[in-house]
Amino acid sequence: MDNVGGYMKLSARLQKVADYLPAGCKFADIGSDHALLPVAAVLDGRAASAVAGEVNDGPLEAAKRQVASAGLGGKISVRKGDGLAVIRNGEVDTITIAGMGGALISNILGEGMDKLAGVKRLVLQPNVGEDVVRRWLLEQGWYLTAEHILKEDGKIYEILVADRTEEAESLNEELYRERTLPGAPPLTKEWLILLGPHLTKNPPDVFFAKWESELDKLAKIRRQMSKSEQPSARLKEAELDIQMKQMKEVLSCLQKAKR
Repeated sequence: MDNVGGYMKLSARLQKVADYLPAGCKFADIGSDHALLPVAAVLDGRAASAVAGEVNDGPLEAAKRQVASAGLGGKISVRKGDGLAVIRNGEVDTITIAGMGGALISNILGEGMDKLAGVKRLVLQPNVGEDVVRRWLLEQGWYLTAEHILKEDGKIYEILVADRTEEAESLNEELYRERTLPGAPPLTKEWLILLGPHLTKNPPDVFFAKWESELDKLAKIRRQMSKSEQPSARLKEAELDIQMKQMKEVLSCLQKAKR
């Protein structure tokens, strides 16, 4: 990250999170680290105000310094606390959570359900377990409006954007409707939750790079299993073989459709 105009320039990952903030929003950045996102979003006029929530003392103090040096103490409140405990009911209309595992993001949202009452948008960037977040959003009646995938510094990130809307149920039903792929198993609801319903419509090259990497990981697990003499290992091997075969077929068909 470069220092631009007295504050840190956002990484491509955080800049994309910022791009999905509604204009003029009041947002809370949970696990804000150095408050880079709130400072950048308020400085460039994207957000009207922000709460930077952080549970650890080191990043909390860094966030306070960052906000003070940008002269934004009146617009950004830096607070210590766990998850959504740092915000009051109705205080924000948007929540961002970036750089955590999908299970942790889902837990944070689940434990702070009462704080979500006035929230209209969630911008979430899980490092792993994107499918866990998609499933949570679906079960809780949020509509997955957009997905973005990008590579930065050798790592691949997905950003999930969800909106609160009265039409969420019918919109999600359409979004996760089973799709047929010629010469491959259908893209069932489960496949769409795993791979991303928006991302599979026109997958970029980085999408295929991610899933080729995931296939490599499965192959490595498969090789480890083959060394075990336990009967349960044979069962797991068979499951992995089916999973890998299906995933290769799906990826192959998505590649062909893209061409």
